[in-house]
Amino acid sequence: VQLQASGGGLVQAGGSLRLSCAVSKRNLNSYSMGWFRQAPGKEREFVAAISWSGKISSVVDSMRGRFTISKDNDKNMVFLQMSNTKPEDTAVYYCAARRANIHDLVTGLEYDFWGQGTQVTVSS
Repeated sequence: VQLQASGGGLVQAGGSLRLSCAVSKRNLNSYSMGWFRQAPGKEREFVAAISWSGKISSVVDSMRGRFTISKDNDKNMVFLQMSNTKPEDTAVYYCAARRANIHDLVTGLEYDFWGQGTQVTVSS
């Protein structure tokens, strides 16, 4: 499984940004897809996850209502829509995949495949 994250950049506080993750695989397996972030000097943290079917999703409580995860099944793309951004959202954002049943998702950090990360900077 190969993952390519994109869409990061500089945004003013209160603005919006959409991150994309292109998923490339050569098998018929299904995966839980997750977004994570790591701010300077801090540990990597879970942000959101979605099942391979796209029907089940979860966003960490502290970001729920501002962040939304979605999936385009036809294009094998996963998105993280960030709204009402805050300076504390500044971090490198990673997408990741973990083998799972089609309607299952995995929260937490135990993912097997990771993309390269995309930098998000929110200015105050």
